[in-house]
Amino acid sequence: MVHEQTIQGTIIRGFELEVIEGYIVVRDGIIKEIVEERTDSKNIIAPCFVNAHTHIGDSVIKDPVLGKCIDHYVERNLSELVQPPNGLKHRVLNSTPYYETVHAMQRSIHDMIQTGTCAFADFREGGLLGCLALQEALKDIDIKSLVLGRPKNTDSEIEVLQKEINNILANADGLGMSGANDIDMRVLEESSRVTKKNHKKFAIHAGENERDDIEKALSLEPDLLIHLTKADRNDLRMVADQGIPAVVCPRSNFITGVGMAPVIDMLKEGMDVAVGTDNVMLNSVNMFSEMEVLSKIYGIEDRQVFMMCTLMGATILGLEEIGPIHEGNRANVMILNGNSNNLSGTKDPVSSIVRRGRPDDILSVIINMT
Repeated sequence: MVHEQTIQGTIIRGFELEVIEGYIVVRDGIIKEIVEERTDSKNIIAPCFVNAHTHIGDSVIKDPVLGKCIDHYVERNLSELVQPPNGLKHRVLNSTPYYETVHAMQRSIHDMIQTGTCAFADFREGGLLGCLALQEALKDIDIKSLVLGRPKNTDSEIEVLQKEINNILANADGLGMSGANDIDMRVLEESSRVTKKNHKKFAIHAGENERDDIEKALSLEPDLLIHLTKADRNDLRMVADQGIPAVVCPRSNFITGVGMAPVIDMLKEGMDVAVGTDNVMLNSVNMFSEMEVLSKIYGIEDRQVFMMCTLMGATILGLEEIGPIHEGNRANVMILNGNSNNLSGTKDPVSSIVRRGRPDDILSVIINMT
């Protein structure tokens, strides 16, 4: 049976994010027609979010003590919070029962959908079992995921490491590694080699707390770099020359105290940049919050922000199922209430969504991955 749906409103169309009035016709999950005409509907039809970097295993701990309070100021330390092997998150993950972790991740996945996200890329700690837990959490949930696992036994002999990596890659889309200062380079080199041999993605944190691991990360020829918070212009030029995209995590970087990533310099160097919410331990999976920070604090132009949080994420992650609102593409869209108390009276839907949009403005999220 053919399922057809007509959705009226203001449409944010194509890669150009052109704003038009009209309606789209969705037939069996595919946008079959886009008609430009006057409409009384106040709906806003927009591409959904792509959360390009998460750690949703952290969903088991959402209100950690962030550091020592000294004269009303909380002094934060990245290594104490999240860095392996002894950061708080890793201690909690190692002590949490399997099914408790699965259930907590399911709640975060549902939260992503409810807040307008149709796809995400997760760095999944815990070796093979960690990947299997996320796969179980994803069962029967209509969202696109990129599972990037991580070997647990990084002190093992090379043959043992190779076996673990191959087992992980049989159940994941690639590897998502901690920074080059956290793990022996021989382990990272072997991880990169085996991943590429299996034609999977190799991603790695770089320049989050110090810039001296960036060149090491680049030597591994990664498909994706996360953070680059401490990168200088020369570092960014090297990254751009190698054509490697980056994912930035603004709220997370503030919370861990590492500062602001040089996003504008990344864009000036011609880099492809997407956005992620990072650790659920530290932040909700709400991409509206990331957009507001990028627009109001980083000063990035609103359409660029919206692109980074939606279509660029899909491009960087290689998610062909997710594209702009265009005839022939799958309908992966969010429909917002342009007449909500928050959005009523706004004139530019893209800027309005970026600067002041909230999850409660969403009327529905339509996801069609198959």
